[in-house]
Amino acid sequence: MDIKIHNSLDEISSQDWNKLVKNNNPFLKHEFLSAMEKCDCVGDHFGWLPRHISIYERGELIGAMPLYEKYNSYGEFVFDHAWADAYERHGLRYFPKLVSAIPYTPATGQRLLATENRFEEISGILVNTLLELANEMEVSSFHCLFPEAQEIDFFAQQQFLIRHDVQFHWQNKNYQSFEEFLTSLNPKKRKNIRQERRKVNESGVRLRVLDGHTATEKDWQDWSLFYKKTFDEKWGTATFNYDFFSTVAGQLPDQVVLVLADLDNRCIAGSLMYKSDTTLYGRHWGCIENINSLHFEACYYQGIEHCIKNGIKTFEPGAQGEHKIARGFLPTRTRSAHWLADDQFRVPIENFVAHEKAAISDYMQQLEKSSPYKPT
Repeated sequence: MDIKIHNSLDEISSQDWNKLVKNNNPFLKHEFLSAMEKCDCVGDHFGWLPRHISIYERGELIGAMPLYEKYNSYGEFVFDHAWADAYERHGLRYFPKLVSAIPYTPATGQRLLATENRFEEISGILVNTLLELANEMEVSSFHCLFPEAQEIDFFAQQQFLIRHDVQFHWQNKNYQSFEEFLTSLNPKKRKNIRQERRKVNESGVRLRVLDGHTATEKDWQDWSLFYKKTFDEKWGTATFNYDFFSTVAGQLPDQVVLVLADLDNRCIAGSLMYKSDTTLYGRHWGCIENINSLHFEACYYQGIEHCIKNGIKTFEPGAQGEHKIARGFLPTRTRSAHWLADDQFRVPIENFVAHEKAAISDYMQQLEKSSPYKPT
């Protein structure tokens, strides 16, 4: 076998890489990850340096891992600031660290890419390789964020620490229409959603649901403005840009869902989603004019309608947000795997992880009492 570390995904054939991607996951596609590198969404200035691993056998790519050398914790959505503070208080260096994740994207997906029927074998080689790299680079730690359940089980077997968190996901119970979905909710929640949708309709706003084929250059320019404005006002650094959005739309046109809102012949707001064969992923929202309930319509209700229309089973609208429960999204556990180079931190962080897991379990039990669905 030939094992390589890559500073650019373009060193790996897109066709070979995509053969290892399951479920047509857009964030793991070579086109998506490569566009981030080419359009300066990752790199030195953002603290995400590509260090992707590949495994070849007789010239065939049989395993891979998206991997980054990190100099901050920005864009990870699994928060380790307390860990970094603890290292600093003890006079130790926490950065750099190694992270296997999709930058700025809290969506579950493969992190240990392996050819079919060889998951255990190839995953073992990938993990051994990354630990050798971690020791060679003298990093503090390795973090695998939002991996699949099979991968979490594998990491747990390797004695990695497993952290727990919660998101809010919508499940398509073979609904034939949005109205049928509404009938599954209790009357109060159903009434509230109808009121929110009516407010948007009565405002004069008209919505357009586009993909990479139908969205124009102007549409992407408008969207990029909304995205940047949101980050400038609320979240700090806008890491994506027009070049990235338009590149991904051109290369993965069927996996892009862009919802734009027009009012008085001008575009005022939008939301961006991506989709795999089974899951719709809500990613970003932005506006230049505030309209009552438009955020819920563009980000949630249009997504639900898209899932119902296209037979998509799950809608993951992103991280956090208890307000999503009232709109049909239920608490769903997410997990991540972690390795620490310094044994003296193993026990205290292991205790931290255990307390966090218990707190998340209690939190989810409380949230489940707020289910918007009628008893079955």
